[in-house]
Amino acid sequence: MDRATEQIEQQLTMLLRRVQRIHISTSSGEIDLDRSAYGILCRLADEGAQRLGSLASAFGLDPSTITRQVQALEKAELVQRRADEDDRRASIVDLTEEGRTVLAHTRAYRRERLEEVFADWSETDRDELARLLTRVNDSVTALAERERARTAE
Repeated sequence: MDRATEQIEQQLTMLLRRVQRIHISTSSGEIDLDRSAYGILCRLADEGAQRLGSLASAFGLDPSTITRQVQALEKAELVQRRADEDDRRASIVDLTEEGRTVLAHTRAYRRERLEEVFADWSETDRDELARLLTRVNDSVTALAERERARTAE
């Protein structure tokens, strides 16, 4: 293993721990969004209403796991389910107005915190980080898809 890979692994480990602190500090008030809830709400806001199966696939989770997570969000009145008009056996999940409000508040706070983190970075450096993080996420997604394909064989 080369030195760069070792450094990347170490830096990602530190980053994940520190980002978790930001996540915890943004959970406040009556609504406590855990990482999975936040991810689901973001996906629905960014991609629109979806079937449970699409959510499970997007997060690489078993459908029963995503169902439990969505049920918790329903109980908190942050999402709602309705029958899929194309297939009445399936459900479509979408944000409620309360879900949109909670997500907007949480996202705004997180983005303010990130503005503080990157306050002394140039716009060029921030753009480059955004480009590289996108590339990392695309590569991780591709790896996960290859692994899924291998296990399906």
